[in-house]
Amino acid sequence: MTKKRVLFFVEAMGGGVFTYITNLANGLSKEFDVYVAYAIRPQTPQNYEEYFNENVHLIKVKNFKRKISFKDIKAFFEMKKICKMVRPDIIHLHSSKAGILGRWAFNGKKIPVFYTPHGYSFLMTNISPKKVKFYRTLEKISARRNCTTISCSYGENEETKKFTNKALYVDNGINMEKIDSIVEHTSKLKNRKPIIFTIGRISIQKDPVLFNKIAEHFKTLKFVWIGDGKLRDKLTSPNIKIMGWKTEKEALQLANNYDVFLLPSKWEGLPMSLLEAMYLEKVCVASNVIGNNNVITNNVNGFLCNNLDDYIHVISGLIINGVSDDLLKTAKKDVVKHYNSNTMAENYAAIYRKALDQK
Repeated sequence: MTKKRVLFFVEAMGGGVFTYITNLANGLSKEFDVYVAYAIRPQTPQNYEEYFNENVHLIKVKNFKRKISFKDIKAFFEMKKICKMVRPDIIHLHSSKAGILGRWAFNGKKIPVFYTPHGYSFLMTNISPKKVKFYRTLEKISARRNCTTISCSYGENEETKKFTNKALYVDNGINMEKIDSIVEHTSKLKNRKPIIFTIGRISIQKDPVLFNKIAEHFKTLKFVWIGDGKLRDKLTSPNIKIMGWKTEKEALQLANNYDVFLLPSKWEGLPMSLLEAMYLEKVCVASNVIGNNNVITNNVNGFLCNNLDDYIHVISGLIINGVSDDLLKTAKKDVVKHYNSNTMAENYAAIYRKALDQK
């Protein structure tokens, strides 16, 4: 029996979205013929092809660019051309740029179309009210198209339902077997003082300014940023070490030797790095925003903070009192139960099957 073809369009194939796409594409490739039309970002691994199964087909989109520009018109027609070449049974658009262009490029009548935002652009807190309104309007108008939005967290789904009733959500999932195979040969260091770390692009979203203020307050503690970005000059505190971009294997091995995962993001979708840290039984201290607060229950499986004082209070408490094993075990159990990449792939497969049956 010939496999049904699924075509992903992914403009933002970097960071957590890259991990998500590889997990989902590989998981679906057992049942579907998966094509990934993509653009790379600075944080995309150089050997990104090696992360995909051999039977996942990769197609580079020349005109996908992060910022809005005239290139978007070319990208629009390039997407249509790729679709004509692949002849998919399902189209799945990932992130805002592909989501906007794709919902207008494809009418969803003959081929079911799905869209996953991975964090709505209008939730960004570093943009002007005019841009917030513009992005929200774009999403609102595009949501009228014949497309179902599949959010990657409960909070994102609640935002989606403000635009359309064609809304589903499937929680992000991490590949636990892969993580186990990477860290099982890594000896866990016992640090005299807790080492605080984060993983990701040094960008406004991840709030390096706040990360730096927290580090400045705890001068005797070591802070580590695994990743890089244009705002690295904001990390000025002498107790911060910037590790630069690492492979997935290297990043997980480093994370396994640290103690507290700090994620002071201004906005999120549902961060893969947070799920990975919880699975590795790290103390997770995160900002109280959509995505983070859909995973973390304060003082139960991690800690949520609203401002600098909250972070100082939580980290001071960890230094003085330590952390209960129950909290760490609860965090890992929650991830195993709800955020498994195998479960994620099966949930998407079920949605695709239903759409194909209805067609």
